[in-house]
Amino acid sequence: MFITVCGQKGGVAKTCTSIHLASVWAAQGQNVCLVDADRNRSALAYGSRGKLPFAIVPVEAAAKASRFADIVITDGQASSDEEELKHMAAGSDLVLLPTAPKARSVELTVELASLLKALNIIHAVLLVKVDLRQKRAADEARLALNKFDLTVLEGEIPLLSAFDKAEHQGSAVLDAVDDKGRSDPRRMSGWSAYCSTANQIKCLISKPSLSTSKAIEVLPLIA
Repeated sequence: MFITVCGQKGGVAKTCTSIHLASVWAAQGQNVCLVDADRNRSALAYGSRGKLPFAIVPVEAAAKASRFADIVITDGQASSDEEELKHMAAGSDLVLLPTAPKARSVELTVELASLLKALNIIHAVLLVKVDLRQKRAADEARLALNKFDLTVLEGEIPLLSAFDKAEHQGSAVLDAVDDKGRSDPRRMSGWSAYCSTANQIKCLISKPSLSTSKAIEVLPLIA
C-alpha cells in the first residue's frame, strides 16, 4: 500500500500525520517505510530525536529502502506545482490532504484536490488541529469541503499539546510524556484519532469505486 501525504503549505500537520499513520500500522505488525520527500526533511528530523518502530529515509533512498515494505508512506513536499504533484503522487493508492479548519487552509485544499482530480489520483481530506472547544469551525470546514464533492474522512485529529511533546521526544503521541516523565493525560485521544484514520484509509483503498462525494463510515476509536 502506497500513501502520499501532502498539502500546499506547511504547518498543516503533514509530517505529524505521516509519522502517526506509520506508527499505527507498525504497531499492528506491518513493515512500514516512511519516505521524507519534503525539502525541510521534517520527518527525518522528527525520527532522529527518538526511536520510532519503522524506517524513515530520504526520497533519494526510497527505492531500495521500501523494497520489502508492506506500507510506504511519503511525507510530500508542500507544493501546488502540477508536474511536481504528478511525480510525487504517481503510483500512490491514496493522496491524503491534512487540512486545518481555517478558511485559507480549506481553500488551498480545494485547489490541490482539483489538480489531483484532473490527474485522476484518488485523494481524501483529513481535518487536523481541531480545537474541540471550537467544534463549530470543524463542522463548517467539513461542510465547505463536502460542497466541493471531496471525500472527507470521518472524525478529526484534535489539537493537543501531547503532539508537541511527542515531536520533541521523537515518539508517537501514544508515548508522550512531560518533563517529569509523566504520561500526557490526553495522549490517548490523539492516538485513537489516528488509529481511526488508518482504518478508514484501508477501507477507502479497498473500495476504489466509492463515490468521492460520500463520507466513509465512522469506525470505532481504539482506546
